[in-house]
Amino acid sequence: MLTVVTFLPLLVCAVLLLLPRSLPDRVLVWTWIATAAADLALVVALWVGFDPDGGMQYQQRVRWIPSAGVGYHVGVDGLSLPLVALTCLLFLAVAVHSLRERRRVRSYVCLFLFLQTVSVGLFVALDLILFFVFFDLSIVGMFFVIAGWGHGERARAAALKFFLYTFIGSLALLLGFIGLYLAADPHTFDIVDLTHSNPLAGRGLYASLVLLAIGVGLAVKTPTVPFHTWLPPAHTDAPATGSAILAGVLLKMGTYGFVRIAMPLLPGSWRHYALVIVIVGAVSVVYGALVALAQTDFKRMIAYTSVNHMGYIILAVGAAGTLAGSDAQARSLAVTGAVTQMVSHGLITGALFLLAGVLHDRGRTYTMDAYSGLAAHTPRFAAVTAVAAFASLGIPGFSGFIAEFQIFAGSLASQAIATAIAVTGILITAALFLTALRRMFLGTPRLPETISAGGVGDLRGTEALSTVSLLAVALVIGVAPRWLLDVIEPASRTLTGLVAR
Repeated sequence: MLTVVTFLPLLVCAVLLLLPRSLPDRVLVWTWIATAAADLALVVALWVGFDPDGGMQYQQRVRWIPSAGVGYHVGVDGLSLPLVALTCLLFLAVAVHSLRERRRVRSYVCLFLFLQTVSVGLFVALDLILFFVFFDLSIVGMFFVIAGWGHGERARAAALKFFLYTFIGSLALLLGFIGLYLAADPHTFDIVDLTHSNPLAGRGLYASLVLLAIGVGLAVKTPTVPFHTWLPPAHTDAPATGSAILAGVLLKMGTYGFVRIAMPLLPGSWRHYALVIVIVGAVSVVYGALVALAQTDFKRMIAYTSVNHMGYIILAVGAAGTLAGSDAQARSLAVTGAVTQMVSHGLITGALFLLAGVLHDRGRTYTMDAYSGLAAHTPRFAAVTAVAAFASLGIPGFSGFIAEFQIFAGSLASQAIATAIAVTGILITAALFLTALRRMFLGTPRLPETISAGGVGDLRGTEALSTVSLLAVALVIGVAPRWLLDVIEPASRTLTGLVAR
């Protein structure tokens, strides 16, 4: 079943490439929508049959490169299943949002179908080389999305910067994987086998260097300070749909790598450097929020809030490696909050980037000072953007509050100072979103010169459906989170037990 979920979009992509060129653009996009909906339905079926206390499930193993210890091994547990579901939901929302796309639609649809396969593939991969293959292919797919459908020449420069940064990070990641392989006896890249054998226990400097390589590779993808500089231009110059997938799915590849690979495979080194990881997380939270506050570009502001929100996840996983001053329940709560934050950020920030695309579609600029009093012209757009903004800053009733509450509660016992510093990020985030809403939606109506006072249109049906559906799921998680937490919590307890070995 997992193989079908993973490769169904790629199979449809191959079929679309073989169909006649005369096929209407809307047929291509509707085929994408149907594929994304079918994939999401399959994931819902997996979720219904999933046993939260059953560990790794739906596993499939096939020999791939046996002489090198590489196999096709996939499966899901409570850490990966929510991210697979998030991926399929977000790609479906982006597909619906793309119904008005008119530029090279066949290539556009196929690229996103390809990206969906590599994204789902990474979250279900249980072999380090399989993980790396999907990790690298995601870079290639997003490079072409940014360069081909972004905003002019700047998009191509931003795409190149994105590719170089993240590709160099992936090379560091590969070095770390080879280090794990060489330490294992017998040599293997299988994540489950490496978790059981813990090959780097007591290896001192060697284990530290492996963690450094893996940590740098994942930190670039996440991204954390100081490896974040590729993110703002990539987001600003990418199409809105590309930004939604980049923030909602691709950034999670880095944070997921920490909980799937770095923590369980290198528990001793993770505990030893937990304070460094916590500091990086706290700095990312505050830095991302402060720089976002200084932005005049709406989309760039949202990009920096991603650095801020990823910082909360790094803080939590670092605190989960701190045994002194904490108990197993607190560490498990921190990991649960981190995974919930991955889901929450994907939903809310994905919606925000799609809304930023609506803004650019109307006025051809993201500059906040070019707009004023938009609420008078576009009340639905203003209302949905305001809801997304409040959800992003962690107001109760949305998934962000559930995630951040768990992160702070789980981290406070062992990392009180860093957690207190990170809490200030919420205040700064509130200030920046309230400032943005006041600038664009309140006051005397003012519009860019590219549109007349009566020419700005409100949210269209497909735009509303794609954004409101994401926010609705964030609301459901915020009001009734047990259906999600019951899946995540057993896996979090297992992970913290592995880290404490």
